[in-house]
Amino acid sequence: MPVTDGDLEFRAATETVDLQRVDLADKIFGRPRFIHDLVFDGMLHARIVRPPNPGAHFLNAPIDEALTLPGVRKIIAEGDFVAIIAEREGQAERAATFLATKAKWSGVTTLPEQAELSSWIRAQPTKTTKVRQENANHLHGEGHTTLKATYTKPFVAHGSIAPSCGIAIFDGHRLEVWSSSQGVFRLRTAMARALNLEVVNVVVQHVEGAGSYGHNGADDAAFEAALLAMRLPGKHIRIQWSRADELIWEPFGPAMVSDVEATLDQDGMITDWSSQVWSNGHAGRPGYTIANGFLSEAHLNGVSELPASADLPASASYGAARNAEPGYEIDRIDVTAHHLLSMPIRSSALRSLGAHHNIFAIESFMDELANTAGRDPLTFRLAQLSDPRARAVLTAVAEAADWGQAMPANIGRGIAYARYKNRGAYCAVIADVEAEERVKIKRLTIAVDVGRVISADGVRNQIEGGAIQSSSWTLHEQVRFDRERITSSDWETYPILHFSEVPRVDVHLIGGPDEASLGAGEATQGPVPAAIGNALFDLLGLRLRHLPFTQENIVAAIEGQ
Repeated sequence: MPVTDGDLEFRAATETVDLQRVDLADKIFGRPRFIHDLVFDGMLHARIVRPPNPGAHFLNAPIDEALTLPGVRKIIAEGDFVAIIAEREGQAERAATFLATKAKWSGVTTLPEQAELSSWIRAQPTKTTKVRQENANHLHGEGHTTLKATYTKPFVAHGSIAPSCGIAIFDGHRLEVWSSSQGVFRLRTAMARALNLEVVNVVVQHVEGAGSYGHNGADDAAFEAALLAMRLPGKHIRIQWSRADELIWEPFGPAMVSDVEATLDQDGMITDWSSQVWSNGHAGRPGYTIANGFLSEAHLNGVSELPASADLPASASYGAARNAEPGYEIDRIDVTAHHLLSMPIRSSALRSLGAHHNIFAIESFMDELANTAGRDPLTFRLAQLSDPRARAVLTAVAEAADWGQAMPANIGRGIAYARYKNRGAYCAVIADVEAEERVKIKRLTIAVDVGRVISADGVRNQIEGGAIQSSSWTLHEQVRFDRERITSSDWETYPILHFSEVPRVDVHLIGGPDEASLGAGEATQGPVPAAIGNALFDLLGLRLRHLPFTQENIVAAIEGQ
């Protein structure tokens, strides 16, 4: 196809111009632009009285007494769904607190034992998928050395800094909703079904909110606002979740377990690879399930356990099996994914889906294999790669970080690489870490090839943000629970990375405008934890296979050596 003047102008622009951020001034100066800032004349405020634990069913509460509280306009108690609508937000909050302390509930869904989560995951009924199988009849039968390892990831919250919010109004025929949902069209269809409305009579307008990074509570808040608006037509109803609502009731990123086995020949090359991964589905957003995909829809219908999340097919680059296939050239390979069919702890899409865990497992295991083969981790990877773009990001990150230099005695260094979805952006990461009382990431050096770049500043923002979020997952984040309820309900019990812990992040963009754009938003999520874990092995001689790298898990790894 001939190159036009327009093509040349586009290339010149994309190579030299960063697109200006039109949103920054409002955010820096605190001007209203988020859904939480929306105000409509006569708008009413709502709060939900949540059950004390999953599976609890509403028995009774002093609703008549609560109706006498200042500002309360309406109380809805249907099935296990209990909500207050009031004139002002504080009035709704006080009435909800009053009812929460007085309400009687029965029943409970038994949650797994957290300390035995990996065993519980393996024991659940599953739907099994062969992700890739080539020359797998005689796996691990003739090699020189065979290694095995197991890697795990806990449930992880989205951790949006602002809780979810939704606003809706119903005029008796048409429902209008404001939401920060990532999928307004799917949300519209799912709400119409759940509320028995024609889709053409539902409008969902997107308004910016806190980062959701997948499927957080935003869809549920929108549905709750819509449900309450239909119970009180003609008024804008605003619902805002609390921090506890968000950390207890949102859908989490699923816990995952992987078994990996590989064989090396006498030259230290990988000849055989087999792996299995177990996970809940990563597609629980309303619309993927036929009914009860919304939290309050399930409560309205008295459902004890939400339907298990669906998972994505190969055509959508999988969910649990995303990046489960190693991106290296290996003759004999067998990769299997097990999708759990029970879901007592609600889970769905979190940034990068299964790729975060799968790349962590693969790239940690690649370092274990390199160590066994007596090879440099970078050289070992390059020996199994012929894709020039994959080799280029590894070479670029090594040059940028001066891989191979002597490091101070208190600093460990690790490397990891992946091509997101096995067809998206190429990303290589080198992590420099220290570990005294706790793990501290000093520097992340990242080389990324996203193809044609429209805005270099935008790509760097995505790569840096993803790396910092993944660092937080790696060092701190895990949902905690007992046999009856989620117990991590605030920033003390669900800590995230502090500003004082944010590492230096150096991003190097390679590639050029002749390549197709590949996307940048989730490329770093998997390589970062693997690079950090590999750096800790370099520093401590300790292999960490279970996220996050907390003091508790490090001590367990020491005791398990």
